[in-house]
Amino acid sequence: MQENTFRVRFWGVRGSLPVSGEQFLRYGGNTPCIEIRCGGEVLIFDAGSGLREAGLSLMSEGVSDYDVFFTHSHYDHIIGLPYFKPIYRCSTAVRFWSGHLYGKMSTKEMIDDFMRPPWFPVDSGICQASLDCVDFQPGDTLTPRKGISVRTMSLAHPGGCVGYRIDWGGRAVALIYDTEHEPGILDPALLDFITGADLMVYDCTYLETEMPVYRGYGHSTGMHGSLLAKAAGIPRLAMFHHDPSRTDLALAAMEQEVQAFFAGAFAARDGQIIDL
Repeated sequence: MQENTFRVRFWGVRGSLPVSGEQFLRYGGNTPCIEIRCGGEVLIFDAGSGLREAGLSLMSEGVSDYDVFFTHSHYDHIIGLPYFKPIYRCSTAVRFWSGHLYGKMSTKEMIDDFMRPPWFPVDSGICQASLDCVDFQPGDTLTPRKGISVRTMSLAHPGGCVGYRIDWGGRAVALIYDTEHEPGILDPALLDFITGADLMVYDCTYLETEMPVYRGYGHSTGMHGSLLAKAAGIPRLAMFHHDPSRTDLALAAMEQEVQAFFAGAFAARDGQIIDL
């Protein structure tokens, strides 16, 4: 990879829980995990089931230093953490970041509460890697690595959630999930946060026709994501956090519908790579 490569790789794009079967082959069934490469630096966003494959791939490359950011700690976004093999290797350093529970629970407390019996056979003390935990308040701007700026903001989701904007080398990607929009309103704070990004990954769990039924669940639609992208001057929109019941055929239909309104939209799929 070239030193100036800004790469987004999707290891898990499904919401709620992993799925498998012949109806889910094209877009994949792993839950949220996104790898972002800023030259030689590796940032990972969320620890869904896709984190297992991400860890194996990165280890095979010889990567030994990781920053892992949590948007929030619902099961689908943390279930892959105990299966992230780098945390069991003494040659590895992993820094965990979270802010959605700021003032209520630390990042370390969150991990320790999840990774312990009876929910998992062993607790986090078994990890041999050098582990560090960083707490932040939504709204903070983080600098995990030299030259990399990570802005944060709170999103509308039950229990709290953090949106991230990663700026590096004059390019930017905005990760806006899990979040629910107000009908007919483009949130000014969110527009300011995402304006000028080269790619937005947005919560597109539901169709517009489904939103009245799922109001309050904390998710949004591809059409609303397109409105945001257009208003913010973002050329590409990755539809993300696919409903577990959404088959390949249904996702392709959703993708086509949104693309008719915004040509830069596409339904993200496991293994997909986007270079900014």
